[in-house]
Amino acid sequence: MVLTKATTEAAPALHLMKRADPAILRNIFTKYATVEKEGEQFMTESDLIRGYLGMQPERNYNPQTMKLLAGVVDQTKDGLISFIEFQAFEALLCAPDSLHMVAFQLFDINGSGFVSFDEFKRVFSSTEVHQQIPFEFDCRFIMLHFGQDRKKTLSFSEFTQFLFNLQEEHARQAFDKFDKNNLGVINALEFRKIMTTIKGHLLTDYVADNLVSVAGGATKHLVSFPYFNAFNMLLTNMELMKKIYNSVAHGDPYLKVTREEFMYHAQDFPTVTPLEISVLFHLCSLDSSSSGRITMEDLDKVTPEGNLIHEMEVQQPKEKVKRTALTSILESVYRFGLGGIAGATGATAVYPIDLVKTRMQNQRGGVLVGELMYQNSIDCFFKVLRHEGFFGLYRGLPPQLIGVAPEKAIKLTVNDFVRDHIRREDGSILLAGELFSGGMAGGCQVIFTNPLEIVKIRLQVAGELHSGPRVSAISVIKELGFFGLYKGARACFLRDIPFSAIYFPAYAHFKSMFADEDGHNSPLTLLTAATISGAPAAYFTTPADVIKTRLQVVARAGQTTYTGVMDCTKKIWKQEGFWAFFKGGPARIFRSSPQFGVTLLTYELLQRSFVVDFGGRRPEGSQVATHERSYTVDLPPINPDHIGGLRLAVATFAGVESKFGLFLPKFRNPVLKGNHAT
Repeated sequence: MVLTKATTEAAPALHLMKRADPAILRNIFTKYATVEKEGEQFMTESDLIRGYLGMQPERNYNPQTMKLLAGVVDQTKDGLISFIEFQAFEALLCAPDSLHMVAFQLFDINGSGFVSFDEFKRVFSSTEVHQQIPFEFDCRFIMLHFGQDRKKTLSFSEFTQFLFNLQEEHARQAFDKFDKNNLGVINALEFRKIMTTIKGHLLTDYVADNLVSVAGGATKHLVSFPYFNAFNMLLTNMELMKKIYNSVAHGDPYLKVTREEFMYHAQDFPTVTPLEISVLFHLCSLDSSSSGRITMEDLDKVTPEGNLIHEMEVQQPKEKVKRTALTSILESVYRFGLGGIAGATGATAVYPIDLVKTRMQNQRGGVLVGELMYQNSIDCFFKVLRHEGFFGLYRGLPPQLIGVAPEKAIKLTVNDFVRDHIRREDGSILLAGELFSGGMAGGCQVIFTNPLEIVKIRLQVAGELHSGPRVSAISVIKELGFFGLYKGARACFLRDIPFSAIYFPAYAHFKSMFADEDGHNSPLTLLTAATISGAPAAYFTTPADVIKTRLQVVARAGQTTYTGVMDCTKKIWKQEGFWAFFKGGPARIFRSSPQFGVTLLTYELLQRSFVVDFGGRRPEGSQVATHERSYTVDLPPINPDHIGGLRLAVATFAGVESKFGLFLPKFRNPVLKGNHAT
């Protein structure tokens, strides 16, 4: 016989969040502890709840509630919290069953490791759910759990099951109380009162909004007890309902399933009843877009949130961090880099259109016969392709990429920077502010990009000449000199400032218009908004672009020459007429619109893919769509001292309240609650 030595050593605990460093945790504890006793520091109940966690900030806070919450941490129940207890609480919050453990310790008032009937009654009587719909403590349900003499105590495992069944018992008692005539039915408003008070944690916004409409079924608004039970079981078993749907749809979340198909496959799940399925289809059919069939999206609207602590943490606001000048500079450098990549991507995608636009705009009136080389933009495109080959469409691309990367980077960075600094406190921007930020972006880019623009244009039109010396970027720079590189700069200002002032506000508004109901933009809506916004911005600034092109291109023999913006404007008007100012307008639209579409799409997606938190604003529409639910309000912000499991402390307390209906009064006098901001 082989004997194995028994061991009392516990299996290592599974922690879902990384534990806090003990040394750092002690420093934080010391920072908030206000009591010193026999050389050891302690937190008071107020130090922990009001000071450290930021809960119950109201002047008229309820001291009994604070004592109950602090009692979860204060295992010795002496009113003082030691560092060992504080550290143990942090470890508890990292555990996978922390929600139930916190609920258990909330009721374990004397710290015995068991919950007695008196402890349960004392805590539950303090809750708001009991104040609204009183629980009958003298019932068989209580006797079965605590014994006829109420002397039995419940362990942690027993108490978690008791707490789950408690809500069912409370709901049953509530139905019985509202059924005053003992007819086995309640009305729709009474049904809604029970569900929102006792089963609120199981209600999505969609279900809560339709409780009265769904009450009793499609033909009446009286809720029978079987219907009441079926409705509650449906909400509890929604994950099972999703399994049935998947067995019908074979993993296709968009397949529309009929009631008959669903009922047939539900036979493999014996705990699901036909009445529950009827309630499900009736509830889903209340959506105006419903066709009597359901998809996974319909089930999602009914399914309660599973990870309640995570949901609460997401809703908990983060403490505002003061940004330094260095942080702002680093954010601008980050945006500049992403903007450069985005700009190069957009320019490469539409460069052939840009070349056609330039050659069309450079056709000018003169005395030479046969000077008009191209009939229109399409004719120009095919002639370049025929005479210069495919790579002729990309003539001048290298210097364009060198220029367009910083050009778009400057434009995007300056626009974002100015918008961030002129926002109002609610995050909105006046239209005048949007126009100003866009104009600033356009003006700043000209200073850097005008030299590169003139080199690009000289190279693009060089392909029209089949004789003469070879033109390169270096030869153009040598010919023009430093000041020559800024020829046509005034026309650039006239073009780029209005362009950006039109484009960026239009993009912001189109992006908001195309966002889904959660404010999220898909890549397709980003591309659409960015492309559409480029059309008016490009066309209405075409006259300035024509003038700039004429000034920057070398006039050939017999062509009209210009001395400046005004001279160019007068001569074009006199020799070629009004519509000459819009030469190449369509090509400019077909170049600028898709270029900015690709550029802004790339810029936005890069910011989503390479997220760096500088403490500023994320781009509008970039957050993943979530259906947040208002389980609670007034969650205090997480501050930098909330580390390790303690990051989840407030969210866990809020989760206990919502999941189990254990809402404790915030104020000393609950009657005054409505008179105070909560």
